[in-house]
Amino acid sequence: MTQKTEVKINKIIELLIESKQPRREFVQLMEEFKDPYLVLIACILSLRTNDLTTYPATLRMLEIGREPKDFAYCDVDRLAKAIYPVGFYKNKARQIVELSKIIVEQLGNKVPGSIEELIKFNGVGRKTANLVLAKGFGIPAICVDVHVHRICNRLGYVKTKNPEETEFALRKKLPKKYWLDINTLLVTHGQNICRPQKPMCDICPIKNYCEKII
Repeated sequence: MTQKTEVKINKIIELLIESKQPRREFVQLMEEFKDPYLVLIACILSLRTNDLTTYPATLRMLEIGREPKDFAYCDVDRLAKAIYPVGFYKNKARQIVELSKIIVEQLGNKVPGSIEELIKFNGVGRKTANLVLAKGFGIPAICVDVHVHRICNRLGYVKTKNPEETEFALRKKLPKKYWLDINTLLVTHGQNICRPQKPMCDICPIKNYCEKII
């Protein structure tokens, strides 16, 4: 790895912020929630589903309710119908009802504020847990999805094989002041420009700091 990206990560973040790339509606919605429970259930919907499908499904889900008590005793079939056609919608409906009931009956209506407690919920992994901490609680955490993993490796900033490795690598080297924003910045950049196939390097605002490791 060269020192170019190592030294210039501050510049990379600055340029991504200045580029003001358009955010997809679901990404913007997650930014606006600022509620651990809403971030949690919306993130569950988004797993293995693109944002264009997840956004309207999330809005339909919010018509049912916005608090754990609204879903803890919700009819699973009703919820499944509302969130269709997100991937694995029936399983996700059961999952949301199940964890909502745990939050209501065992946790005093409060979403846990630690990764260790969040990943105890069925189907909740580190990516979701980190997003809940960052977007729901405002606690510095690094949510690594496919975009964050791909771009950080493409830049040459890390050399990792999967998102979990990327999370721990970033925890060691990414300045903590960027932890809250790194996911939104890189997801937006990945959706607009730094795509998995045929990245648009000619118009990329950070092309001069990228190792272009495809």
